[in-house]
Amino acid sequence: MKKQSEVSTFYLQNLQCPIENRRNVIGFLVISMDFLGLLPLLSIPFFAPLFWAALIPIICIHIWALLYIIAPYKFEKSYYLYLGVFGIVNAFVYFLVIQKFLYRHVGVEGSSYFVIGILLMFLLLVSIQIINAKMLYSGTYTKLQNGESKFNVSLIIAASSFGYIIAQFLMSYLVTDSAYMIAMITAYSVASILPAYLSTYIHRFIYIQNNYEKVINSYPDFGKPKTSRKFG
Repeated sequence: MKKQSEVSTFYLQNLQCPIENRRNVIGFLVISMDFLGLLPLLSIPFFAPLFWAALIPIICIHIWALLYIIAPYKFEKSYYLYLGVFGIVNAFVYFLVIQKFLYRHVGVEGSSYFVIGILLMFLLLVSIQIINAKMLYSGTYTKLQNGESKFNVSLIIAASSFGYIIAQFLMSYLVTDSAYMIAMITAYSVASILPAYLSTYIHRFIYIQNNYEKVINSYPDFGKPKTSRKFG
């Protein structure tokens, strides 16, 4: 019961307003997905298989995003599901960018690096989910938010992803002596932490779905169209 209370306390205190949701969607799409993800896959040397593997989920996530850009108030609840799925797709796109560095820029051959890379990405996503659940149900998030801990969320999440970053660094170090390529692969490994963390928003959506009455009691206008809300 106490664990559920910790979850409710944190989630109910950290629901974002629809305008923030819209800004987040636009920002994540333009910067994280398009600029850092799609653009490198389009750049020379072009690698068609990786580009096409990324294109379909990228198009889908852009089309889905229109709901939260056009009507963020009405689709306030599903925003959290969207952000979680966005995180998974974004992490996958970054994985493909790293693979392009390895196969096109470095020149590795065979499928082993691809398989290892996708396993590392999967382990990153799983480890972030586990860490998130432990922090959530133990009340760590609430303590951090209330300033009762000397650590912060970013530091803890980064530390939990340290193994992924080291693994990517070592893999790149073993196949190339290019400091630039090693730095780029490591940089994208670090960048993958944010979308991996965003994937935890699926859990937040599930909480809202299963505890909708609690959410409505705290935020009576939650999920209503803008015209139906009582502002002020």
